[in-house]
Amino acid sequence: MKKFVIENEFWELFPTAKIGIIVANDIDNTIKDEAKYAPMLAAAEKETDKFFTEGDFSKNPVIKVWREAFTKFKTKKGARSSIEALLKRVYNENHIGTINPLVDIYNSISLKYGMPCGGEDIETFVGDVRLTKAIGNEDFITLGSEESAPPYEGEIVYKDDKGAICRCWNWRESVRTMLTENTKHAFLCIELVDETRTEDFEAALNELSGLVTENLGGTAKISILDINHKELVIV
Repeated sequence: MKKFVIENEFWELFPTAKIGIIVANDIDNTIKDEAKYAPMLAAAEKETDKFFTEGDFSKNPVIKVWREAFTKFKTKKGARSSIEALLKRVYNENHIGTINPLVDIYNSISLKYGMPCGGEDIETFVGDVRLTKAIGNEDFITLGSEESAPPYEGEIVYKDDKGAICRCWNWRESVRTMLTENTKHAFLCIELVDETRTEDFEAALNELSGLVTENLGGTAKISILDINHKELVIV
């Protein structure tokens, strides 16, 4: 049995946060189909206009709320939330390319709803997965690198018994656990720090779950963790 546990060190910083988890099993992520997923991403890019209500990019609410969240823990210089990175590319008129079906689907949801979405391959997890503060010695190798770059002590991370899975909460993921075309069992998440957007958060989870099963088959189960529900059995 493997569990996902959000530890008290996280809740001390973010007591009102919600973490939505979708466990998708027996999916087929092998067919890279740009004719299907490129239009999905393009449609999602067009919907981001609603988030750019302020002339200063950093003052737009969906950006500002995450920048404020990142001030509450130690981060690598220049680290930004995954949703800011996606929206910044669209804001600068750089299109989001296709990667693989699961990543394309969750990127489209992330753009449409203005929330961080991510995913990992459950079969790569070693022991339980935790959202917590880093000790500072966790092994972490990201895509495009061959050297470990451990998180800072006190940095918010997803990690398992082998090392960090995602640094600076949702900034950058480990190549060890990332979703690939061979992924059959996926751990997908959407993160909420803005309490006013609970309805959007739940809609995003439902749409993401539906798109995964509609396009990739298998099953998908949604769970929402909060300060009163801190853990979930993954498998």
